[in-house]
Amino acid sequence: MAETHTPYYSLKKLFSFFSGVTLSGMVLIGLSIYVNFRGAVLTKVLGLSSAYLFHVGCLCLVMGSVTVLLGFARWHGAAKESRGTLLFGFLVMVIILTVEIMAATVILAFFPVVREVALEHNFVTLRKNYRGYKEPDDYSMRWNVVMEKLKCCGVKNYTDFSGSSFERVTGHTYPWSCCKSLGTVDCDGHNVSADIIHQEGCFPKLLKITRTQSANLSGGCLAAAVMQLPGILATLLLFIKLG
Repeated sequence: MAETHTPYYSLKKLFSFFSGVTLSGMVLIGLSIYVNFRGAVLTKVLGLSSAYLFHVGCLCLVMGSVTVLLGFARWHGAAKESRGTLLFGFLVMVIILTVEIMAATVILAFFPVVREVALEHNFVTLRKNYRGYKEPDDYSMRWNVVMEKLKCCGVKNYTDFSGSSFERVTGHTYPWSCCKSLGTVDCDGHNVSADIIHQEGCFPKLLKITRTQSANLSGGCLAAAVMQLPGILATLLLFIKLG
């Protein structure tokens, strides 16, 4: 005999929808992939100043995976009318909801720190640690990728390399990665014409990428939290109904 369309039956169907369609979990997983792969190499040159993005990205991957699994677990609990499974799912989702809100808050709080602290730190680090184009060390390779991809030179501008360890070792005013066209005769490490090398620094462009990633992460975490609220409330109501 088919189950009658009582309020209890409707609550179970509503719960099944919000548990089975784990959109919030997919949003969190997508955010993690976005942060760790889209622009990840570029923002890594900022060092610890942008490390919070990667930490939150990994946290989103964990929370998203748990949310997807919990969606099926709570659906099973609703189908079997298991109060223990429903209570477990409810408590874990409340914890995830709290962490999402905290993560969004941390992201918004840390971005001003990146803007204020990272500029001078990266300027000093670049002058000290950058070795040159096609050098095998990770630091130089990352900066070469940044300067080529973003079409910029140095942190503030091309004069960052003046008096740096790079200039003392190579005798060049700037590396080849600052050139608009690699391999041209005019791009000899000394010609600083605007037709030959990129004049502007990379920091404003890196800051823009970091700002975009921060906004997407914080907005995504809050959106996932909002999407999870109906499912959490449905879990609580069904748990009470089965009591």
